Amino acid sequence: MKKNSSRKISDTPPIRFQKFGRKYPAIMSAYEALSAATAEAGPLDAKSRELVKLALATGASREGAVHSHTRRALAGGCTPDEIRHVVLLATTTLGFPTMMAAMTWVEDILKAK
Repeated sequence: MKKNSSRKISDTPPIRFQKFGRKYPAIMSAYEALSAATAEAGPLDAKSRELVKLALATGASREGAVHSHTRRALAGGCTPDEIRHVVLLATTTLGFPTMMAAMTWVEDILKAK
């Protein structure tokens, strides 16, 4: 995916996500409840959960999710080096191009901070 460098990276959810929540509040509420339930279902702490979610977003090559989980990982106490390490670990599992794309998306957020 080509990165649009003129796009501003924000701490707030994307506008389309916000609009979806306003248009479909019951679905958004159910989604948020499911998110909370899965977070509470196991022994991982918040920091570990965010690093795992970042890894999953990287594996799925989801730019928006990588942006989101990078922001959430920072808010959860992760350091930039911990975040970068998660992405670097993708190299041997997902391949160099996937890792490089995800690293670009992580750096979008880190340089905006």
